[in-house]
Amino acid sequence: MILGVDIGGTNICFGLAENGKLVRLESVPSFFREATLEDTLTYLSEQIGRFVPAGLERIGIGVPSVVDLKQGVVYDTVNIPSWREVPLKAYLEDRFHIPVAINNDANCFTMGAYGMYPAGEKPEVLVGITLGTGVGIGIVDRGRLFCGATCGAGELGSLPYDGGMLEDACSKKFYTTRGWEGPVAARCAREGDPAALAFFEELGRNLGELLCTVLYAYDPSHIAFGGGGAWNYPLFCASMEAYAHDHFPYRKALERLSVDVFTGNEIPVLGATLI
Repeated sequence: MILGVDIGGTNICFGLAENGKLVRLESVPSFFREATLEDTLTYLSEQIGRFVPAGLERIGIGVPSVVDLKQGVVYDTVNIPSWREVPLKAYLEDRFHIPVAINNDANCFTMGAYGMYPAGEKPEVLVGITLGTGVGIGIVDRGRLFCGATCGAGELGSLPYDGGMLEDACSKKFYTTRGWEGPVAARCAREGDPAALAFFEELGRNLGELLCTVLYAYDPSHIAFGGGGAWNYPLFCASMEAYAHDHFPYRKALERLSVDVFTGNEIPVLGATLI
């Protein structure tokens, strides 16, 4: 068995996988923001200890941060103030005497999404896009995760756009700047509120720009949306697709592109078992 761990700002999810399938999935509250580094590592170790059966092969962990993949060092983790430079791989391997792999959470999501496609229908090139507080992007090329030299291959959200960054116009930040809370905006749009519908139309155009950027950068056969913002996909997909059709010049790439949505919290956990 392999243990996958997805560390988020609100919850930490754990899953045991056997033969590429999750057989157990649980979550616990994440660290207090005021917790010290020692506190967080002790808590994480205690929780992992509850999921370590005899014969566990390895542990895979997804974190919302930049990672030194070889050394397993985590830098400047989003929503965990005490995690500035954490040798997480070495710490956990010393604690449990099991191989540990660490990767970015968007990469884990993308590997998990790849694992959800049936055998024989695996994407040739899959780009995963997570819509949350920011925008995360992962790339799986012919079954192999592509991370770049410093685990930053998918940071397209940092590209300039409309006086800021592209992720500012595609993530939770955009809701905030327009005076909306995500669930409220979605409910109002589904009830036909004109302001909410206009908001999601604008969001869709912004995501259309992101979609075009992803197509230029990686030429994917498949795109998988995830994260909290993906729950609203039906509200922004039409304007996103319209923008892409109006602005992306290579029609054949759009015609063959498959766009899917994976919103289950098990997806990044499964991906962590596959890194």
